[in-house]
Amino acid sequence: MTAQVVEAPAPARGRHTAKALGLVAAFAVLIAVSLVSIAVGARSVSLSTVVDVLFSGGHSDAAYVVWDLRVPRTLIGIAVGAALGVAGALMQSLTRNPLADPGLLGVNAGASSAAALAVSVFGLTDLRAFIWFAFAGAAVAGAVLYLIASGGRGGASPVRLALAGTAVSAALTGITQGAMLLDSRTLDQLRFWTVGSLNRIDGATLARVAPFLGAGLILALLLARPLNAMALGDDAGRALGAHLGRTRVLTLVAITLLAGAATAAVGPLVFVGLAVPHMVRAITGPDQRWVLPYCVVLAPVLLLAADVLGRVVAKQEIDVGVITALLGAPLFIVLVRRNRAAKP
Repeated sequence: MTAQVVEAPAPARGRHTAKALGLVAAFAVLIAVSLVSIAVGARSVSLSTVVDVLFSGGHSDAAYVVWDLRVPRTLIGIAVGAALGVAGALMQSLTRNPLADPGLLGVNAGASSAAALAVSVFGLTDLRAFIWFAFAGAAVAGAVLYLIASGGRGGASPVRLALAGTAVSAALTGITQGAMLLDSRTLDQLRFWTVGSLNRIDGATLARVAPFLGAGLILALLLARPLNAMALGDDAGRALGAHLGRTRVLTLVAITLLAGAATAAVGPLVFVGLAVPHMVRAITGPDQRWVLPYCVVLAPVLLLAADVLGRVVAKQEIDVGVITALLGAPLFIVLVRRNRAAKP
């Protein structure tokens, strides 16, 4: 007896094809925005010169601006944007809270507090030195959060994770603010970093966080199927074969890797991890197998566009964290009022 091959219905195949083509189009937009990010700045470089320098190299002034200043900044923007977008999607799926972002579980606050203590207690003044403290703080905050949320009956439920994360974030934010108020050196060192900035980023910073970002992205993509099962509820998730405890732990690990490394590199950026998953689900629906890849591509588009806007709207460059906050809040309000912010 020969086995029959069951083909997917034509409408389903059509939807998958449309989503795949949309992802390709989004990637093309990311390439275009990346080229603009390399070209625009205090010293503008034409797109033709950018393309020529990227492919032919050279030792001209334009080559220095492109390779030493703009390319590292653009690459870290792509990496951090992808990390925050995916971390936000994971957070909203894990907590079943459409308003969740990477700051909800205390990861950003853990990184900020550890960085503040590194400067005030150990006297570190170089970003490349306290970046490891920031990442370690994010990891410790994630571990403490899970220990608090998993205590008692029911384990680490979505509601417990959200409530414990709020408490942990508040406590760690108090530590950061106290360190900055009591020590002027800490304030001077961290006042730009705590806003969130892609400026003053070099290739060494990207190299330090790239392994953590890569591991977090791979783990996140592997969790797409069990997260889809858990979205139907705990009982339905178990019936579909999802291991709830393991999936929650691994999701928390992925969020810590992504948001912790991103925050350690450029500081705590708001809105990117909150709004991008909503916009993506308006295109793809709730299927995490599509939501996560789209977030990988579209979140960097938003972050790089905000960074470019911060370079051109004023005579003095405005940090990207300010721009994302100013643009993000009204855009998110519009999405919610139009009921286009799809639930995770």
